[in-house]
Amino acid sequence: MRSIGSEELGRLFDAFGPVLVLYARQWLEAPDAEDVVQDAFLRLVRLSRAPRCPKGWLFRCVRNAALNRVRSRRRLAEARSTWFEPRPDVWVDAQAAQEAVRSLPQAQREVLVLRIWGQMTLQETAEGVRRPVSTVYGQYRAALAALRNGE
Repeated sequence: MRSIGSEELGRLFDAFGPVLVLYARQWLEAPDAEDVVQDAFLRLVRLSRAPRCPKGWLFRCVRNAALNRVRSRRRLAEARSTWFEPRPDVWVDAQAAQEAVRSLPQAQREVLVLRIWGQMTLQETAEGVRRPVSTVYGQYRAALAALRNGE
């Protein structure tokens, strides 16, 4: 295997950088989330061999780093600032979407973000959170049902 080249790194950053920040925002404030994502890309560049699935590796790396940061600071796992930036060209109410997603149990919220914004398959999501695919599928369905029913 070879290491990640600058062209591939740029493509990965363009494709997943913003989504990785959103993913890390479950646990961290914006500046810390951005730092964790930047650190993940730096770690990726320093690897002597590219991971089999760089996308999954990046999500897992960001998740682990974010959770480690939270533990080390002994603070709550949810940031209280805005996750979604309101945009006039989008019909979704950013604040309502944030509150709906935030109201989900942490495991469901994590799976939902990976599946929808991370565009990860069930298998990739299961590998990233280290849970069986059947569990991830159940959490994803439960999250969608809760959002649909306004729970």
